[in-house]
Amino acid sequence: MNKRFKRQEYARYKKLGIKWRRPRGKTSKMRRYEAGKPAMPSIGYRTPRDTRYLHPSGFKDVLVRNMKELENLDPATEAGRISASIGKRKKDLMLNKASELGIKILNK
Repeated sequence: MNKRFKRQEYARYKKLGIKWRRPRGKTSKMRRYEAGKPAMPSIGYRTPRDTRYLHPSGFKDVLVRNMKELENLDPATEAGRISASIGKRKKDLMLNKASELGIKILNK
């Protein structure tokens, strides 16, 4: 799970929210990495290369727009996400085909 970095003084003013913004103040304690202040993003927090860009299930997330793309998926490493532009009838056909081929679908 990725660390949620908090904005400077997020608890002091409700209007700031918790969305990350880099502290730029000249005397900012957070910018100077003083103890007791929230952590700032740095390269050490990066995801390991072998798990980067993967779905939490461990599969590579691939957008599928038609049957041909569905058939080209590798069931061992890739999972399909059926495009939102696909209608209900075609989606049902694609779900049946995926279950035959043993392909995981992320948005059933």
